[in-house]
Amino acid sequence: MSSTAFPFLKSGYTVYASHLCPSSVRVRRALKAVGATYQTLLVPALRTLDGTVMTESVEIIEHVVGAFPSSKLIPEDPAKRARLYDFIKIVGSRFRPSIYKSLMASNPEPAGRLRTSGNSPVVTGGPFWLDTRFGFAEIVLSPSVSVFGVLRHYRGVEIPDTQTYAAFPRWYNAFKSDPLFTEFEPDFEEQIVAFEKIVS
Repeated sequence: MSSTAFPFLKSGYTVYASHLCPSSVRVRRALKAVGATYQTLLVPALRTLDGTVMTESVEIIEHVVGAFPSSKLIPEDPAKRARLYDFIKIVGSRFRPSIYKSLMASNPEPAGRLRTSGNSPVVTGGPFWLDTRFGFAEIVLSPSVSVFGVLRHYRGVEIPDTQTYAAFPRWYNAFKSDPLFTEFEPDFEEQIVAFEKIVS
């Protein structure tokens, strides 16, 4: 393909994205977090400095973080890195599907209840996974935080006020107020309208 069909920034990264696409939003958060030079065009992909076009958002984030190791968005310690990926897996495989299931259910559970299988994700230290700053976990999981706001709107669901979930409100509130989240977060009313199609 020619650069006319797919224009790009010669001196930096090019993100091809929709401003409402959760995956492209988290890619832009990663680029901002590491201080990369980039521009955004409206198609979901990333053109890297060597011309490679990547289309999977987590793969893109890992590439960006690897290209900027001084950002320290992923722990250097292998044990901490393993816990990071476990945390992301728990939220991605249990919490987020629970949100979508509730939104699409014709008979949703009563307001105020959110079920997840197994133990809830635990954030230690804080308020973020990497203690005091928005990092890899927050970037990858940012779509889940965005969608939780939609779930609150449509289903009135809140995180249970129990010891199991005690760290979540602190993480969620810090997350929602961090500039890396707010700068790229789509307009809430637009999100509500976009989700009308899947809400039963």
